[in-house]
Order: sequence, then C-alpha cells, then structure tokens
Amino acid sequence: MFWLGFLLFALGILFSVCLHEAGHMLTAKAYGMKVTQYFAGFGPKIWSFRRGETEYGVKAIPAGGYVKIVGMTPLEPVAPEDDARAFWRAPLRRRTVVLAAGSLTHFGLAIVVAYIAALTTGLPNMAWQDFDPAKAAPVVEVTDCVIPVPNRGECAPGDPAGAAKAAGLQDGDRILAVGSTPVASYGDLVKVLQAAPAGATEVRYERAGAEQTATVGLVPVQRYAPDATDDNPTTRQVSAIGVSVVEPARTLHYGALGAVAGTASFGKELFTGTFEAIGRFPSRIDDLVTAIGGGERSAETPVSVLGASRIGGEAFELGEPIVFLTIFISLNVFIGVFNLFPLLPLDGGHIAIAWYERARAIVARRRGRPDPGRVDYEKLLPLTYAVMLVFVSVSLLALTADIVNPIRLS
Repeated sequence: MFWLGFLLFALGILFSVCLHEAGHMLTAKAYGMKVTQYFAGFGPKIWSFRRGETEYGVKAIPAGGYVKIVGMTPLEPVAPEDDARAFWRAPLRRRTVVLAAGSLTHFGLAIVVAYIAALTTGLPNMAWQDFDPAKAAPVVEVTDCVIPVPNRGECAPGDPAGAAKAAGLQDGDRILAVGSTPVASYGDLVKVLQAAPAGATEVRYERAGAEQTATVGLVPVQRYAPDATDDNPTTRQVSAIGVSVVEPARTLHYGALGAVAGTASFGKELFTGTFEAIGRFPSRIDDLVTAIGGGERSAETPVSVLGASRIGGEAFELGEPIVFLTIFISLNVFIGVFNLFPLLPLDGGHIAIAWYERARAIVARRRGRPDPGRVDYEKLLPLTYAVMLVFVSVSLLALTADIVNPIRLS
C-alpha cells in the first residue's frame, strides 16, 4: 500500500505541474499568442504529436512540465511572421493573466481537492492543531471517576467516583470560580484545584448563560511534581474533581453547502500558514543541514518531491486519506504562492518586470521623456542565475535529507 500511495502522490504532483503549464498555454492561446510546444517532463523526447501549430508530448524525466510561448523575453528571437503574436506584444493585463495562470491552476486544484475532502474524509480542524489545553476556556467534560494516579487516561475499578458529576455538573459547563478564586482558563482551573485542600468546596459555573453554584468534594490524588523528570518521576498529593478540558474535534465534516464555507476557511488558514512558512524559510536551511548530519528532522523543514511523495505513501499505508489529501492541497497552495514571488525565473518575477516597465513608461511620459522601453534582461541574468543556484541548492539539500533522514508519520 505504501508504494501505491507513493505513486499516486507523485503522479498527483506531476499532474498539478502539468496543469500549471496548461494554464499558461490555454490562456496564451485564448489571447491569440503563439504556443509552439507543450511537454510533460524534461530531457529527451519520448513521444509527441502535433495539432495545429503546437507540438504536444512527453519527455523522459517526469519532473515537471514545459510550455513554449513565442516572445516570452526580449532575449528570444522571434520570426517576422510571428512578431504580431509574440507574448510581449500583448497588452499588459493579458500578459499578467497568462503569467499568473500557472499559480491560479494550483489554487483551483487545491480548492477542488479541499472541497472533495470536506465531503468525504473531512478537513483538518486548525483550531485543534493550535489547541493548548492550559490556555483553553474552562469549559469541561465531567468524568465518571477521579483518576487517582498520573498517566492513566481511563477509569479503573476502585477509582473514586467523579466528584463533579456527583455534584450535578454536566458536559459543557463553564467553571467560573473555585471557592473565592476565579478561573479564566482550564490551566487556571487545574492550578486552583491542585492547590486547594481536599474536601467540600463551592464551585461556581455557567450553564446556558445562567450562573449556578455547586458544592463539590475535592478528592486527593497523586500527580507529577513540577520538577519531575523521566529519570525522577516524583509525585505529590493534590486535589481533583473529575473533569477534563473540551478539545476541538480533530476533523470537521460538512455537507455539500457547508463544504463551501469549510473550504474557504481552510484555504484562508493555508494561505496564512504558507506565507508564515516562507518567512521562516531561511532558518529552515540550517535544519536541513542538521537533519543530513543525523540530527532530529523537524516536520517544518522543506521537503523535496521525493519526501512529499514518501509522506503521502506512508499516509496511504496508515489509512489516513485526510493526511494524504491535506499534504497535496498544502503543496499546491505553497507552489502557487511561491511561484508568484517577484523573483526571476519565477512567473512572479516576469509579472513584476512587466508592471515595472509600465510604471517606468508612465513616469517618463509625465516628465515629457520618451518611453525607456523594455527592461534589459541580460543585465538581470546574474541575479537570475543566483536565484536559480539557491533554489537548486536547497532542493538538493531537501532531497538528501529526504533520503538519509526522512520525515516519518509513525
């Protein structure tokens, strides 16, 4: 099952990249630009056919896709008969649409897959991922017993009866105070309870908007001391009443209509997280080097296509389709956002230059000067090569880390 999941994920990535190039091709053709080639993969040509003026085919290395639009940069020679249909001849807004179409296809694919996931596997609840019990509101679930020892999650014969339940508290009650001490979070509640002596104590709580009071018998239990360690698991006696924090659901499921809002909310969180991840990107390079040297591999370090496919295969093997789909969705959002950054050779770099040329022309016109014309791409080649070198270096580091120290789900 692992290799099936691995293959499906890898094919999904290849499909999304080919769809990216198809976005460029279809919009270019719609605007009358000349598209001469569209290939899946790189390297030696395996198979192709021609339809109209465009050659379609497959190349040997399945690591992306390629589309050839005549006149993409001033460095490219254009035949006289094609000059009127060259990319750079098109109005600025059309060029922008063609350049942005690749990223838009990633976003569109992510939306479609996220909507399907919302209807089937469900979507991850971001509130659960960010959940901190200590900071959560003191809304509780009552338990049938008070567990007297640490590190045991279920009731056992002989355990004291749940004091909160016996006093009439119910699931969903929000505890406001223990004795005369108010509590603002579940962490506060635990601290106040553990510091209180065993015995009858007044607990003030809220239910359905109305405040109520109950007398609860605090039960003496053993819990780990603040300075306890694995080597020295010392315990101390504290008090408890038999309640637990209400955790958000790990997965959210939707109907056909609700899935629209669920997909939008999930997408908003993904976009926010993507920009934050890109902002932390430079610091993650050190993490990759550490991982290659045998150090702990952080789940936030960059992964290669191999690493992402491996995680997808493992999720498939573990019967976690929601993980499989979420990673695929996240990867498409990341690629779409990253590709729009204003750096050559990314599409965002070409968009930035095109709009810079327009802005420069407007300024020149207002000053009564001639249009400066197109940006000299030759002067930008060193910077382009430097960016490409960084991309290739990080990709090789991620690939090496994914081989010698892969991220594992289990």
